[in-house]
Amino acid sequence: MTSTIEDLGRVLDATEALVAAVADDQWSAPTPCTEWSVRELVNHMTAGNHLFASAVHGHPLPVAAVAAPPDLLGPDPAGSFHAAADALVQAFAAPGALDTEVDLPVGRMPAAEALNLRTVEIVTHGWDLAHATGQQTRYDDAVVEEQIAFSRALLPHIPEGRTPFAPPQSVAEDAPPIDRLVALLGRTP
Repeated sequence: MTSTIEDLGRVLDATEALVAAVADDQWSAPTPCTEWSVRELVNHMTAGNHLFASAVHGHPLPVAAVAAPPDLLGPDPAGSFHAAADALVQAFAAPGALDTEVDLPVGRMPAAEALNLRTVEIVTHGWDLAHATGQQTRYDDAVVEEQIAFSRALLPHIPEGRTPFAPPQSVAEDAPPIDRLVALLGRTP
């Protein structure tokens, strides 16, 4: 039930491909995250990558850095996302990084758990991005299954009113893993 740094890297690479394929006229399009356009969603993911990387390095960023980040994408959104993704993978891959605890806006947790938390958030927001831009996600089913198990174990421990995305939605038990994950986290596949 634990993702690896390699899993995170593959998820980030697949999401980076989605970001790179966003057409110029899609950046202002709405997303399943009703408060964000495509550009704001990618900016949020980029800010989250920076937040987690900083936390792993022992320098937690304030919640506002992700909740209402400045524009981190500039004229090259794909390049900016890539740089933040690389920084995140390097942070988790540093010797001993996974043996520490990190301070995140949701509280203090083992770095290995934070790695899973970041992986599930990237996969879910990657689905949001794909859905908003008419693309297909390319996440490994085994990694997505791990994130389903991680999310199912975590959700009962989240304080009421603090659901990560939205209340779970129903979906067929034999639906593809990505559909089951996003439905668990409140999306309608």
